[in-house]
Amino acid sequence: MAEISRYEPGSGSIFRGIRQIESREWWLWGFAIVVTLILTFGIVSLTFSAFETTREEFYSLNLREWVRALAALVLLFDIYTAYQHLQFQRFRRQVAEQERIFRLITENAADMIAVVDRQGKRLYNSPAYEQILGYNSKELASSSSIEQIHPNDRVRVIEAAEKAYLTGRGERLEYRIRHKDGSWRVLESTANAIPGSNGMDDAKGLVIVNRDITERKRAEALLERYALYDGLTELPNRALFLDRVQRAIALTRRRYDFRFAVLFINIDGFKVFNDSLGRSAGDHLLIEVARRLKNYLCGSDTIPRSRSHDKNGEAPVGENTVARPGGDEFVVLAEEIRDPSDAIRISERIQTLLAEPFEIEGHAIVIGASIGIAFSNDASTQASDMLRDAEIAMHRAKQAGKARCEVFDSGMQSDAVNRLQLEADLRKALDLDEFRVHYQPLVSLQSNRIIGFEALSRWQRPHGIVMPGEFIKVADEIGIILPMNRKLLREACEQLRRWNTQFPSMAPLIISANITAKQFARPELAAEIAEILEQTGTDPSCVDLEITENIAMADADRSSVILGELKALGVRLSIDDFGTGYSSLCRLQRFPVDVLKIDRAFVSEMDRDLETHEIVRIIVMLAQNLGMKVVAEGIERPEQMAMLKHMGCEVGQGYLFSKPVAAEGIEKLLGASSAISAGEVEIAAAARCSLS
Repeated sequence: MAEISRYEPGSGSIFRGIRQIESREWWLWGFAIVVTLILTFGIVSLTFSAFETTREEFYSLNLREWVRALAALVLLFDIYTAYQHLQFQRFRRQVAEQERIFRLITENAADMIAVVDRQGKRLYNSPAYEQILGYNSKELASSSSIEQIHPNDRVRVIEAAEKAYLTGRGERLEYRIRHKDGSWRVLESTANAIPGSNGMDDAKGLVIVNRDITERKRAEALLERYALYDGLTELPNRALFLDRVQRAIALTRRRYDFRFAVLFINIDGFKVFNDSLGRSAGDHLLIEVARRLKNYLCGSDTIPRSRSHDKNGEAPVGENTVARPGGDEFVVLAEEIRDPSDAIRISERIQTLLAEPFEIEGHAIVIGASIGIAFSNDASTQASDMLRDAEIAMHRAKQAGKARCEVFDSGMQSDAVNRLQLEADLRKALDLDEFRVHYQPLVSLQSNRIIGFEALSRWQRPHGIVMPGEFIKVADEIGIILPMNRKLLREACEQLRRWNTQFPSMAPLIISANITAKQFARPELAAEIAEILEQTGTDPSCVDLEITENIAMADADRSSVILGELKALGVRLSIDDFGTGYSSLCRLQRFPVDVLKIDRAFVSEMDRDLETHEIVRIIVMLAQNLGMKVVAEGIERPEQMAMLKHMGCEVGQGYLFSKPVAAEGIEKLLGASSAISAGEVEIAAAARCSLS
């Protein structure tokens, strides 16, 4: 802030010079009076009789010399007087120049500069007052500066003025002053006392320098809001929410009966909606969700609630805070709940509210919400821990089927910690090359010959082999499934080329590999597979790519394009796990599919359940009518193999023939025999045991 040096007359060289000239002027006028009196007395004394006796002596003096002396004295006096007058005029001009410069500074300064007396009446106001506050000079002169100060700030301003009178310099102060239009402006002010003849004991007034900081204060308030509130929904953000949760935790230490809960809300399927209608529509939906939550829980950011229910009988009973930590997530702090069931009722009511259609850009949108609940059971916990627990419970709700609520328990935290450790271990395993390829034979049910293998992932950990069911889903969620499957396909293709060379009597063997949803979603999938086939020198007709039924039917139009690109490479295409999804053979007919794989859930029960047996028979028959080959997964008993063979199913795989084993075990199996006859199933089973 601009400041002004304390005004002290006589402290500068100009003021010292003025004081010297003033003293000399008074001395000069006194000297002139004295000289005039002496001359007058000398002339008048010549007329006195007392001087008659000495007339001869008097006339003996040279009268001319007397006159000359007196004239010289007067001349010197006149010269000195002129000199002093010139000096005084020079200093006057310097003072006038200083005053002109001061006025230029004050009139052009952005800060407001004022001089007030002890009663607060303005003696001087710089033009900036009119520019900033809108008052003209007459209006300012006719009013007291205290009257325009905000009533809540007047005491502080008066105290600061008194301190300035006592010490000579006031502290920097911020206060509000009324604009002519009635609005309030915020000023930053510094006051300096104008000392009197006795210094600060009789200070005459104050020199005040004010700076308008209204816009700066608005910017600071805006930045503070951005730091604590979500810019889209204007709800409290994560930082402010955690602060309020921490206050609630502190209150539990003082009040044994105080209980609260944290609810973590996630909008189900928001990503699909956002991708379909665009980010603008997604933002609109989030704003509407925030509005509904505020209207139900708060009415504003946070307001007290009485212990009465709303018209639906389900209103929260304490003070509530709704916040948006980010994305499609919202959190609620429900205070002073009487029973855990209160929080559950709040969750159910929220789900009911959000299930009502939203009108978004001409579309009626219906959404669901998964909600996790964490209760304040431990006063020593931290706010971030409670938010974490509620989020863990929310993810459990999603895993359990979405559009539901789950209450956090310690087992969930253990699961979450294990999940984090598994993610870290998977990333480390990828770097350490711990993933291995195991192969399960594909057997012709008509000739009992091995015609190929399905390549499957295994995780070779120091303590043993980890099966895919324990890590594939997590690997897919964190994204490392992409490099894993690229490595698997490359290694399987190289191994297939070696086997076809090593066992020419069984060639051409085929290799089957799964394509995950993340791989299938990549536009460059066909190019990546083409590169692997070229680099490994693998015949594309010996490669079978498996896509699950659900992946293929999720977006039928796009799937048709991707499958067409893959088919153009010359590879074979299979629909895996058929029967577990929602498609039909007629819908699959539009895809360039070569093979249909019946899910093991049907095969495992077909020899025990007539209905399942009939389903398998119909699938085989319809697939053959559509020109597709059929592979039966999960064959474990000879009876199943016989039934499938009788139905005309071409290929089978399962533990009846061999469990998935490493490449070394497959080479032993290929070397032992080039055919597995129906009568040699027991021998194959014995070989399978030896491989294990």
